Amino acid sequence: MADIVDAATRSRMMSGIRGGNTKPEILVRSILHRHGFRFRLHVRNLPGKPDIVLPRYHAVIFVNGCFWHGHDCHLFRMPKTREAFWSEKIGRNQFNDQKNREALIAANWRVGVVWECAIRGKGKDIDSIALCLSEWLHSEEETIEVKG
Repeated sequence: MADIVDAATRSRMMSGIRGGNTKPEILVRSILHRHGFRFRLHVRNLPGKPDIVLPRYHAVIFVNGCFWHGHDCHLFRMPKTREAFWSEKIGRNQFNDQKNREALIAANWRVGVVWECAIRGKGKDIDSIALCLSEWLHSEEETIEVKG
């Protein structure tokens, strides 16, 4: 199936997609801050440059977009054009996610992942996400995954 827009328009559209400070990420930061958690952002010397780092709890949180990280949910659909390219790209992202998660755990960091599908859409209960993250941060659990 051919793309519905020309190459220049598609390029402009794709260049507008940000890698950091996305709406889901800002929402999770807002939730944490409202509940009294203080954190650092995008710490470069940690594997994967986590979106949110909570040094006091020795925990990091990644806020992953369902499309870019190939999450098995209603928000992810493999593109019909350039399937080999997208399959390789998303597979590489998933491999890097796993490698970074393992490196962080090996360095005694606790790792949390909040998926975009947990946040996006009508009727999403943001307070339950806050409660879930808060309970995890105050626990001894090594990992958490919040998904929709």
